[in-house]
This record gives sequence, structure tokens and C-alpha cells, in this order.
Amino acid sequence: MTLPSATLLAQSILSGVFVGALYGLLGLGLSLSWGLLRLINLAHFAFAFLSAYICYQLASKGVDPLLSLFVIVPAFFALGAALQAAMARFAITPFNSLLLTFGLTGIVEAIIQSIWTADYRKLESSYGEHVWKAAGLYIPLPEVITLAFAAGLSLAVWAVLRYTDLGKALRASAEDAPIAAAFGIHERRNALLLAGTCSALASVAGVCLALGFTLAPSQIYAWVGVVFAAVMLGGLGRALAPLIAGVVIGVSEAVTMAVTAPSWAPLVSFTLLIAILLFRPGRAA
Repeated sequence: MTLPSATLLAQSILSGVFVGALYGLLGLGLSLSWGLLRLINLAHFAFAFLSAYICYQLASKGVDPLLSLFVIVPAFFALGAALQAAMARFAITPFNSLLLTFGLTGIVEAIIQSIWTADYRKLESSYGEHVWKAAGLYIPLPEVITLAFAAGLSLAVWAVLRYTDLGKALRASAEDAPIAAAFGIHERRNALLLAGTCSALASVAGVCLALGFTLAPSQIYAWVGVVFAAVMLGGLGRALAPLIAGVVIGVSEAVTMAVTAPSWAPLVSFTLLIAILLFRPGRAA
């Protein structure tokens, strides 16, 4: 095994931070849904990819990818709230939510294939042309945008959960819903608001995905394992933890690829996931 140069190692770490930020952004909505609503929403990944394809389609019509957020985010907020209303109507349990949203993921994948086919798609925009170089390291603008969104949204959600009445109400309902309702907390309304926000966060992650990655419908499932690892490593229902855990996993994967081979990278996230399940099973509760 040959050790990489200091420049290659530093570039790998930087790349790991960028991809880890995307892991954290994808995991943010999933963590909130799982931890506060007690629903395992696998459709979160499908929503992110559907958002990415819609961003790609709008960009092909001349719409700036970031400006497309003004259309995409409200639409996905409404979609997430509607899904939550349907699951609440039929009293879906956490396990059944896993099955339901897995089926919904397959439906979304089929819709994407029927509209955009299974061919690879790449969003071409002016953002991809901007790459800075500092201290011998390359810094692409799309990755900087992803990091900014991930950090900004994670901090905003953390502040809402910690300092606002809505955040306290959400945490109280997750802890003991009947007691929270007895104190006048409107659990159903708050759940719709939170579910819509989680889907909106997924849509932002999808736009970031479109800016920096090649798209294919089958790739939906490729992100599930590593994002689940980030969510469980950070803990459920937390705002900053998925970002921190995502960066840890991203850097670990990037360094592993630099030191050994790219085929070893998936072992990092899944090894961490297995270790959490074995030695810290309460973390998933």
C-alpha cells in the first residue's frame, strides 16, 4: 500500500467534507421524521431525486437551478404534508410506514423513468464551470453551495427546535403525545408542518444533488445505506448531528479511497452502521 501525497490527502479530505455535507442534508429531514414523527420515510430519497430531475428539467428550459427552489420547495412541502395527512388518517405504524414509503419510492422511480427514461442525465449550468484553486486544492462552486445549504439549514432547524415554542411543542409531542395534547399542543397541525418541512429539505438536497452529480433513477437506493448510517450515528430527531456524522463518514470514505481503493469506501459507512446497531442499539430508538 502506497501512501498518497499530502496534497492528494488534503484534497480527499476536502472532497469528503463536501459529500458529507450532502449526506447530512439528505439525512436532516429523515432524522426529524424518524425521531419526532416516529415515521421511517424511505420516500425521502425518492423525493430528493424527483426534485433533482425537476430542477434538471427547469434548467433545460433556462431556469436558474437555485431560482427553481422557489417552485420546488413549496411543491414538496405540500407533497410531504399530504403524505403525512394520509398516514395519520390510517394510523400508520412506524413499521408500516417503512413498507408504505418503500412502495412509494418504487412508484416515484417508475414515474421518473417514464418521463426522463433510465438514461443518465447531467445538469449543465454556469455553476459547474466555477472551480477555485487555493493552496493547491480545487474547490468547485456546486460543492460550496451544498455545504452552505447543509450548514445553514441545519443551524436554522436546530435554532427552531431549541428556542421556539413550535420546536418545544414538537419535542414534547415526540416524548409523550397524550400529555402534550393535554397541555393544548396541536399535534396533528404540528405534524403536518414538520412533515412538509422534511420533504422541503429533501427537495433542497435534490437540487444540490442535481448541481453536482449525474442522475439516474436507479441511484435512489445507492444513497439509502450511507444516509441511514449518518442519521443513526448522529441520533434521531437532531438537527446538527446528521451533518456532523455525514462529514465524518464522507471524510472517512474519501481517505479510504485515497489510501486503498474506491471499492473499499462503502465498507466505511456500513461498518459504522453495523457497529452502532451492535453496540449502541438505543440510538435507533
